[in-house]
Amino acid sequence: MSPGPGGVDDPTFPPQMEAMSNPRNRLSDPQQAARAWLRFRWIMRWVIFTAMLAVAAALFYLHADGSPLTVAVVIATSAGVALSVLLAGALMALIFMSSGTGHDEDVAHFEPDDGSRWDKRPHD
Repeated sequence: MSPGPGGVDDPTFPPQMEAMSNPRNRLSDPQQAARAWLRFRWIMRWVIFTAMLAVAAALFYLHADGSPLTVAVVIATSAGVALSVLLAGALMALIFMSSGTGHDEDVAHFEPDDGSRWDKRPHD
């Protein structure tokens, strides 16, 4: 590797390595974790409300379209729409929780290999 910008002789390299060697897991802090889960539950309340509105809108559309609303159609539409909205909302809320607590930055920390691997195969 040649010295210069981005190389081994780059002056930003040692501070970056030092910063990466100081792990910070913010989710281990009880107050931070409680705040994160409180925000997650708040977001999920809105997602549940949105899912109920989406189910009502889908059933209204089917009724306005003139489709026969049998019990099977109502159950399938309600379950499909509600589960789709809930899954999308839950995944988005988890992304917000991970980003808001700093967990995404914690994952970027370099962990030196201590020689203990889960598969115990020799390194190539």
